[in-house]
Amino acid sequence: MNYRFPKEEKLKSKKCVELLFSEGAAVTKFPLRLVFIATDLPKNVPVQAGVSVAKRRFKKAVTRNHIKRLMREAYRLHKNEVFNRISTSYAFMFLYIGKQEPTFEEIDASMTRLLEKFIEKIDATNTLEN
Repeated sequence: MNYRFPKEEKLKSKKCVELLFSEGAAVTKFPLRLVFIATDLPKNVPVQAGVSVAKRRFKKAVTRNHIKRLMREAYRLHKNEVFNRISTSYAFMFLYIGKQEPTFEEIDASMTRLLEKFIEKIDATNTLEN
């Protein structure tokens, strides 16, 4: 198992982010929301992911950056569960929708359940198509 989060797996394409928010589907497990879309990624990776925290809710950049760091770490630890169960490539954007600054345990538990809900949703979509 590879627990790295290399540059190739980070979502940086402006076009991809715009497409993600205009046409993407979402799953939510408070305090996180995952917006995703199946897409052809430029790099040979199964998922490219980004994280976001609203400036409106957290005025201080230090706080926003801390929450983003926690989200990236939780994703890095649980991404293999997703990689092993998907067949196409996806673009992910994780949004923090809570109002209080979380602990790592809260983010980790929420991330685990959020990724499970994502897998359930794509499995349901795949069974409907077949």
